[in-house]
Formats: sequence, structure tokens, C-alpha cells
Amino acid sequence: MKPYDIPILTRPTTIAPSICRGSMTPRPWTGFWRGLWLSLSDVSLTRREAPAEQSAWQRAATSRRRALMVLVVVSTTLAAALLFRTQAAGAAYPVLHFIQLGLFVVLFGWVTVGFVTALMGFWVQWRPDPHALSFAAARRQSLGSDARTAIIMPICNEPAGPVFAGLRATCESLAESEAAELFDVYVLSDTYDPVLRTLELAAWSDLQAQLGDRCRLYYRLREHRTRRKAGNVADFCRRWGRNYRYMVVLDADSVMTGDTITTLVRLMEAHPTAGIIQTAPRACGVQTLHARAQQFAGRVAGRLFTAGMQYWQLGESHYWGHNAIIRVEPFMKHCALARLPGRGGLSGEILSHDFVEAALMRRAGFHTWLVTALEGSYEQQPSNLMEELQRDRRWCQGNLMNFRLFTEPGFEPAHRAMLVTGALAYVSAPLWLGFLLVSLSVRLLEPHAEAASGLAWLGMSSTLAWLWGLTLTLLFLPRVLAVTTLLMQGEQAAYGGRTALIKSALLEVMLSAVQAPIRMMAHTLFVLTALTGLNLEWKSPTREATSIPWGDALRRFAPMMAAVALGLLATFFSYRDAVWWLLPTGLPLLLAAPLVVFTSESRWGLSLRRHRWLLTPEERSTPPVLLRAWA
Repeated sequence: MKPYDIPILTRPTTIAPSICRGSMTPRPWTGFWRGLWLSLSDVSLTRREAPAEQSAWQRAATSRRRALMVLVVVSTTLAAALLFRTQAAGAAYPVLHFIQLGLFVVLFGWVTVGFVTALMGFWVQWRPDPHALSFAAARRQSLGSDARTAIIMPICNEPAGPVFAGLRATCESLAESEAAELFDVYVLSDTYDPVLRTLELAAWSDLQAQLGDRCRLYYRLREHRTRRKAGNVADFCRRWGRNYRYMVVLDADSVMTGDTITTLVRLMEAHPTAGIIQTAPRACGVQTLHARAQQFAGRVAGRLFTAGMQYWQLGESHYWGHNAIIRVEPFMKHCALARLPGRGGLSGEILSHDFVEAALMRRAGFHTWLVTALEGSYEQQPSNLMEELQRDRRWCQGNLMNFRLFTEPGFEPAHRAMLVTGALAYVSAPLWLGFLLVSLSVRLLEPHAEAASGLAWLGMSSTLAWLWGLTLTLLFLPRVLAVTTLLMQGEQAAYGGRTALIKSALLEVMLSAVQAPIRMMAHTLFVLTALTGLNLEWKSPTREATSIPWGDALRRFAPMMAAVALGLLATFFSYRDAVWWLLPTGLPLLLAAPLVVFTSESRWGLSLRRHRWLLTPEERSTPPVLLRAWA
């Protein structure tokens, strides 16, 4: 490693071990249209030979995915037929009706996928999945000296204090584990701010001195910041990957216990075909109202969705890029990422690398697993809605880029589905906005079609109202199922008691409902930005609680608030009754700035916590590793 302009430290330090070079060469992508042609002509350049007989989990996954698809297709078809019958009453503008029906089919199908996934998660809470990874086998698995594991934390312009505090907690917990000698820890820095770089080096040096011989801690500062986090991880693999059988990837806000990391290594040793094992990290740590609502939602309803995904994905699961363990040799051989060819916002360096790496690992013949029952894995939520949307902008462009790989030869259907759902998570926003605007246009242009309905003052027929009610039910019923699960399993005490759990769930639903239109408008803008190739600002979210000043909120949201106000006024003068139909969406948008400022305040989050609102188990009884991280 070349020398850097760093401060003179008061004691000798070791930056990194000797380099052991390895190769990690990307293979060019086939391309969307060429891949589609190859798949249609039944030709594949990379498809593995199918095994003569599928394993038990593969047969189970196939049947579960078929059940998922049948439920989605049948439900969507019935709902679309009802909407079509409503449209048949007045067809003065058939093109608008056709667009409305098409958008409804896509959106209702998308909502149904989420609902059925949550329903599967509800089911698996009561009947443990026999096809999930066996923890019993892992506990019996001995660890030899060849199971060496690197714990890597890529960072870029992060605040050194909280980052190294969390890393210290992980290292100290790891040092107390029974197999501590198997692990090396690397901080992989892409920081280019000279002040932050100096603070990083000082924090690393102090932590290294505190840990002493209990944990080997290294630091690597890249000179050439190429391909962001994926490039940082690949740089580590080329330099030191051959020294390790596994690597555990952390984010800058990740905290994991030593027992959890050791269990992941045991799982890998017990399942030699596993290429990636992803934990379900628990969100905790930030005390703003927004962050506490998000971590409560993730702890209650989120675990139902992750259990449902585990149920139908099994050995072809997600990889989220952090708090996961990876088998290094196949990762280096098969998971290097080439640039996407072309120009514009959907070309160049792959941003959301994790989904693609999971698909590549599976194509190479290794399995990717999601383990939801493994505790001791933690992360932080963005402290406010503006930080969350900043992160979503990056994720949006990355997921839209990933869709270009949908036809890549050799990818399994489950991972193709993940590429589609990743894109739909953001494309659904402009689709919802389009559906609302088209439905409003139909209502204004064909008022006679709804005149016979008792709900005409809302601008919809009884059938359309029933469909809206069904859609909202599919959106919010998973939260009811999640609370029901906790109550029936007797876990309500960890959430402050039954009353606290129920009222917290209602509060979270209300906050989610008022923030949903803001997210919809922001995601619509992000999709348009990505498709038009406008510049993307790459900025990590703040790791600590940050209150949004009124000036910042108004600068960000005032144009949208003004446009919504003008739209509501124009609708009021054109067709007064239709304003009632728009208020559930329009009112939160009119109040976007106050909502963002209010939910970014820590005082409201802490006040609610004192009154047992939005409590999570980690707040009720904080794990020792988190106490260390926050000390």
C-alpha cells in the first residue's frame, strides 16, 4: 500500500496484512434484448445442467411459488372483472377506461403479492418451516482453523464516532466468542474528505489499542474510488480474499454479536452449497418519531413479510448487501460486476449490487438463504423522512438498472422475480399517481356514470368503492395479522403490553398513511430522474438523529405543495365534489413540510417512548452489544 498523508500517531500501527493477490474478473452482460432472444430461442450460454432430481426444499419452493402465483392471478382477475363491469356503464372515453383498467391490474397484482407474502409469513409463525436452514445442525458443527472469516465494513465519508463505536461493540463481542481466533476485521474506507479521513485514522488507531490482542483490526484506504461499495468489496477480495473462506459484510451502521457471526460461520460449514446467508437485521438506535415508527413497523409487520419471503424463496433468497455472510471463493469467481453498457441513468456502474450478486451466486450453483430467526443482527433507520428519501433515490436508480438484467441467461426464476419486484417497488409510485389522475379524469368527464351511486359525493360507484376498500384491506391487513401473532404468542410484554402494542400499531398506521402520498410523489420524481439520466447525488444518510430545519423542509417541498394547492383549487372550481376524493392524497402533500419537520424531532419520539408508544423489544430490554455501541 502506498503511503498517505496521515497524522503521525503516538504508537506503532499496522494498517493491513500482506497482500495475497487473487482474481475477480467481471464477465460482460449479455444484454436485455439479446438475453430475451436467447431465452425465446431456448439457447443459453451459461445455464447449468439441471440436476436429475430436485432437493426437498426446491420442490417445496416450486409448489409455494405456484400457490403464490395462482392466488395473485385469480384475485387480480376477479378484481379486474369487477372494475370492467363498472366501466361498461359509461364508455364515452374508452381509452381512459382501458388505461385505468391496465394500471389497476398491475397495481392490484402488486398489492396482492405483498399480502400473500405476509399471509405466508403469518402461517410460518405457527408451523416452523422444515425446509429452512437447520440451526440444530449448525450448533453441532465444529469449526476448524480453515474456516477463517473476514469481517469487512466498507465506509465512505461517515462520522467516525458512531461508526467506530458500533464496530467496537461488534469486535468486543466477537473477542468473547469461542472462535475469536478465526476472525479478522477490516475497515475499508472510500472517504475522500480530508477531515473525516483524519478522524477515521485516529478512531481506528484508538480502537486497535483498546482491543489489543483480543481482535485483529485492519484499515484500508482506497486511492481510486471506483464502483462505490461493490468496488470496495471487490478490491478487498482481490487483495486478501484468498486468505479467507468466508466474509461477513457490514454497513457503517451495522452491529452484530459475536455469537451471531459465529453461528453464521457454523451454518456455512454445515451447508457447503450455501453461498450467501442473509440475516434479518433489527432496526434500532435513533430516537426521532420517524425512525421509531419505522423500526416499530419493521419489528412488528416487517418480520411477517421477511418470514413470508423466506417461506417462498428458501434457497434462492434476497441478499441485502450487509449483515450477511458470503462464501469468498465462488463470490470472487462468479460475482464480479461488469458495467452496464450504454448511456444515461440506467447504464454504468451497478448501484444496487446485492440483488445481482445473489442472482450470480445462485447461477453458479450455490444457494442464497434468508434466516429470520437469528437474533443479534442490528442496523439503524434514517432519522427523518428526507434522509430516507435521499437513500431511496439511490435505491430507485439501482433497482431500475437491475431490471436490465432480467433476461440474463442462467438466472433462476426466483431471482428474475426479485429484479422485477425491486423495480416495481419504485415504479409503482408513478403508476399509483397515474391511476389516481386517470380515475379523476374519468370522474370529471363522465359524471353521469356515478350519479346513481350513493357514494357519488366521493366520486365513485359502489363497486369502485368496494374495490378501493379491498385494496386498502390488502395493504393494512398484514399489520393486523402481525399484531395478532404477537398477542397469540404472548410477546406483547416486549412491546409495552397489549394496550401499548395496539395503540402503537394504530399510530404507526396513521403515520404511514399520511407519509404515503409524500413517498409516492418523491418516488415518482426519482423514477423520472433515473429514466432521463439526470445527475444522481451519492450521499450516505445521517447515522444520528437530525432535526429538519423549517427552511430546509420548505425549500424541498414548497414547489410540490404549491402545485398540489393549485391542483385542488382547479378541481374545486371545475367539479367541487371531486375534491373529497382527492383529499386523502392531497392533504398530506399540502402539509408535507410540517409533517417532515414534526416527525424529525427527537423530543416527540422520546416523549412517546416514555409513554410506551412504539416500543420495540430492543428498547424494552436493550441487548448488551447495543449498550456497548451507544456507550
